Amino acid sequence: MSNRELVVLGTASQAPTRARNHNGYLLRWDGVGFLFDPGEGTQRQMIRAGVSSHDIDHICISHFHGDHCLGLPGVLQRLSLDRMPRPVHAHFPAAGTEFFRRLHRASAFDEVAEVRERPVERGGTVFTGAFGALEAVPLDHRIETFGYRLVEPDGRRMLPDRLARFGVRGPDVGRLQRAGSLRVGARTVSLEEVSEPRPGQRFAFVMDTRLCDGVFELAAGADVLVIESTFLEQDARLADEYRHLTAAQAARVAAECGVRCLVLTHFSQRYPDPRRFRDEAAEVFDGQLVVAEDLVRVPVPPRR
Repeated sequence: MSNRELVVLGTASQAPTRARNHNGYLLRWDGVGFLFDPGEGTQRQMIRAGVSSHDIDHICISHFHGDHCLGLPGVLQRLSLDRMPRPVHAHFPAAGTEFFRRLHRASAFDEVAEVRERPVERGGTVFTGAFGALEAVPLDHRIETFGYRLVEPDGRRMLPDRLARFGVRGPDVGRLQRAGSLRVGARTVSLEEVSEPRPGQRFAFVMDTRLCDGVFELAAGADVLVIESTFLEQDARLADEYRHLTAAQAARVAAECGVRCLVLTHFSQRYPDPRRFRDEAAEVFDGQLVVAEDLVRVPVPPRR
């Protein structure tokens, strides 16, 4: 199993269908779990996908339209039912704080889990941890909406042949990584001599917006971009009116921003054939393309 993968829990937009649940996306990232936009039915979709409440460390809400948040009460109550042993951080637009609290207290339950509210005011870095930084960027929808990006810091890749040449082995490799240099015999070996730069990976999540600077900012250099494509280009005027994206627009963003894996989702029920989204996006984007389906798993591509 990949240490970094996206588990898709739901892919519908305003109305679910027989084949598509409301939104829900769990990103597993080296043992840290990020649950994005838990729509109605997320708790059951988690069970179907083999996802535990204990897999969740962060909940990220893009905005407070129902298809992106009505599963929140069940998820929060399940954390307590399962006696989650560590705090869960909830990120959401500050303008929707009252909605979050109403959803949190939608019914009576014995709250055992600790849920820490982290309302997002203007964007920027909203949390840092061993995984890197979680960032939020404003989008252009009918109510306050944020996209999210996970940014791993740049590091260095150790080169076995150079380590062997300089006689660095075993626990000394870790000591060299931590200290930046290491005395080996009669000389000091620097980290730069036995390694090369390793760009950090990026994951971006873009929901419910029309094209704006924030979309491109989030997508820049993303290894995985999960992005709404509610409409097809034939309905571009309707997409703009409701402040959504088309599949062609989402693909254009991916192509211009150097995205490696494009995941299209949040499909309107008006289009019964998902192949049309793939065909439209493939005309613009020639990278890895996933037209998301409920319960699929999308591994984060290996490092470049």
